[in-house]
Amino acid sequence: MIEDDIIGEISQIETIAQGSGVHIRNHLNKRYGRGRWLKKKGVALVRDGYGHPRLAEIHWFEAHGIGKKDFKRKRWLEE
Repeated sequence: MIEDDIIGEISQIETIAQGSGVHIRNHLNKRYGRGRWLKKKGVALVRDGYGHPRLAEIHWFEAHGIGKKDFKRKRWLEE
C-alpha cells in the first residue's frame, strides 16, 4: 500500500496485465468483489515521507464498477 499521498492526476497510464495475467485476481475477487481486473501503472506527483512532492511510478489494480485499489509506489523517478 502507498503511504505517501498522491497529488493531482495520474499520467502516462498503461495496462500491464489483465485477465489471467493478474496473478492476485483471486485475492482481489475475495476482497473487493468479482470483476475484470486490470493491473495498471502510471506516473504521478507523490508527497514523500518528508512532505516534499516527488515524481514517482505507481502501480494499482482496477475493475469496472469497483474502481482503483491497492496503490503501490514502485520507484522515484527523480533524485
